[in-house]
Amino acid sequence: MIITSPAFEDNATIPEKYTCDGGDINPELHIHNVPEDAVSLALVVDDPDAPGGTFTHWTVWNIDPKTTRIKEESVPSNGVEGMTSFGRVGYGGPCPPPGKPHRYYFKLYALKDMLNLPNGTTIKEFEAEKERHLIEKAELIGLYGR
Repeated sequence: MIITSPAFEDNATIPEKYTCDGGDINPELHIHNVPEDAVSLALVVDDPDAPGGTFTHWTVWNIDPKTTRIKEESVPSNGVEGMTSFGRVGYGGPCPPPGKPHRYYFKLYALKDMLNLPNGTTIKEFEAEKERHLIEKAELIGLYGR
């Protein structure tokens, strides 16, 4: 399974448009080679370099496994969004403190079931449930500094 973006290459800078310094919208993402037995997909965007520990920027699950593209500034069809570390549901772009650029992981998960989790679920609750249904994982890393 592969996740890419036409907005930035793996391990390259995320354009400002997709950060808190720009439009604060999600970049377009492309999904390839999803396992045939996947029933759903999930996506987590996080920053492991945040001063207080890993910071969650977006969590979406129950994405149709036939999805090949998540459009810019959109939630995948039928996707359920979780709570971010910003304290709200939805995408929150990179917004690191001044200094060294942070790494932002766009983690895609193929799951063997739909997840029975409500909108606004925390990352901790999502992770616990996801682990029980995981088939395969792919990731894309973007960088952003201020």
